[in-house]
Amino acid sequence: MFSDDLGGVGFWSIPLFTGVIGWLINWSGLWMLFSPVHFRGVRLPGLAQVAPALPRRVQEVPGVLRGRLGWQGIVPARAAKMGSIAVDKAISRIGTPREFYERLDPDAIADHIVQAFRPGVPLLVDEIMWREHPQLWANLPRGIRTGVLDRVQAQLPQVATRVTAEIGEHIDQLLDPKLMVIDHFERHPEVVVRIFRDFGARELRMMVVFGFVFGFLLGIPVAVADHALHQWWLLPVLGVGVGWVTNRLGMWLIFEPPEPRRVGPFRVQGLFARRQWEAADVYARHIAADVITLERIGAHLLDGPAGDRTRQVIVTALHPAVDQALGPFVPAVRAAIGPRRLEAIRRSVALEAADRTLVPLRDADFSARQSVRIRELVAERCRALPPRDFVEMMRAAIKEDEWLLYAHGAIMGAAGGLVHLWLFGVGG
Repeated sequence: MFSDDLGGVGFWSIPLFTGVIGWLINWSGLWMLFSPVHFRGVRLPGLAQVAPALPRRVQEVPGVLRGRLGWQGIVPARAAKMGSIAVDKAISRIGTPREFYERLDPDAIADHIVQAFRPGVPLLVDEIMWREHPQLWANLPRGIRTGVLDRVQAQLPQVATRVTAEIGEHIDQLLDPKLMVIDHFERHPEVVVRIFRDFGARELRMMVVFGFVFGFLLGIPVAVADHALHQWWLLPVLGVGVGWVTNRLGMWLIFEPPEPRRVGPFRVQGLFARRQWEAADVYARHIAADVITLERIGAHLLDGPAGDRTRQVIVTALHPAVDQALGPFVPAVRAAIGPRRLEAIRRSVALEAADRTLVPLRDADFSARQSVRIRELVAERCRALPPRDFVEMMRAAIKEDEWLLYAHGAIMGAAGGLVHLWLFGVGG
């Protein structure tokens, strides 16, 4: 009779049911990873005050420490942390600030600065001279004034080259890739989601499919136990284990082991690590297009923590420009207005030009053209990373929150057991 039961609809309904539940667990688990990008929930009075006393695991739930009850995708909620890990595990090994800057071709940057800056040079010099010493500028014959402006424009290529060379010389002190990446990820968590989805798109799809496979296989011993013991509580309790193990197996399938291992005649390696060569190119495309771009480097140099120092470097590079522009008239001008006034004009020209010099770097089209160089560098170095570091770069940001996915699987497994019990009763 027992063997007849094993071939019945009631028996096989259990592994089919656990297979569907496994598919739903992994599908909804992926939703929990990525959605919503921004926190959605409500403020719970008093939660912020008691949150520090709650267990650490509870504090890690998005929103709790801010006194809010709701949800934010695990990946976007940990965007800043993922940025930090990405730098520590990969980007810092991929290249130094100097290497990134040199890959962007300083000579091409200087040429672009000249092309963008040249039309505004006469107006800039004219404005500064009328402001700093209108009497001198007014008394100069038009031919001399035109000669000064022509000199400034003629020396612009040398000035731009001097500026980019000076920036390159001090780039390790002026550019902080870690801060730049963390700040961008924190401001734009959707970029992190896009990187993660595209980076592991194939593995994530397989995780959902294998949710059904694992759920079905785990459901067979559950069905045997249910038909043998005929206890109402068995399916919900075993459903907890099925849900938990299904998620654990899904994560293991993607990430473990990072290094290839031999198990008998089989070569075993995590799906993600196995596809490192291809995934590295996807990662490089996103980093070069969204994160470490010439446009963002220019903004970071001027507006970042070292912005004042960047300006000082540019001022130093531009300082000789006034003397070169005045050429043989320098002694006469110094005698006419005094060395202090001449120095004020020099500094004013340099300061005004410093704020405008790097503006061309924010040209999105030029940045996009230069990004190909960064993409090549990132892809090349990512492929050279040890598989363990490559895998850790993506997994570490969510590792401490994986328990939420496992708990979610356990709850859904228990709920699936109760639903099956309601539909088919004890013993199917």
